[in-house]
Amino acid sequence: MNKFEIRTQQKKDAIIHAALKLFKEKGFVHVSIKDIAEESGVSSVSLYNYFGSKEGVVKECANVLMQNTIHMAKELLKQNIEFKDKLSQVLEICADQDYQLLGTPGAVEDQVLASLYSENTNKIRMELIRELIELGKKEGAIHSSVSLETLLELLSVVGTLQA
Repeated sequence: MNKFEIRTQQKKDAIIHAALKLFKEKGFVHVSIKDIAEESGVSSVSLYNYFGSKEGVVKECANVLMQNTIHMAKELLKQNIEFKDKLSQVLEICADQDYQLLGTPGAVEDQVLASLYSENTNKIRMELIRELIELGKKEGAIHSSVSLETLLELLSVVGTLQA
């Protein structure tokens, strides 16, 4: 990376860090672009240039948190432990990452933030779930004749029942 790219990345990181902090404290609705810009030390114009909108910032926040989740989960999948323990621990990691953004009073009450976050993490979660299912089949914990689609539908129904 050249110096310009390094500075740009540092500014983006500062924005994401500031946004995560403010969203956790106040929720999405009560945080403005101006608030994020002031907290990050970056101009509002730069924030719009990098992310387009406040929703774009949430999307990138979700991406950053999920990339951390994916990294931790993939490390866990490499461990020599039973599949059910891997599955349990991966679910715990995912819940912990969600709590980092959505587990504070300002964020919990903010349905817009929760909705935006969920929309932007579901695709990444699905990739992790697919990888877990394939690993479960490979290790014999999930019968190989059960299709991926059937298992995803089952998970979707279970998720709907818990909501």
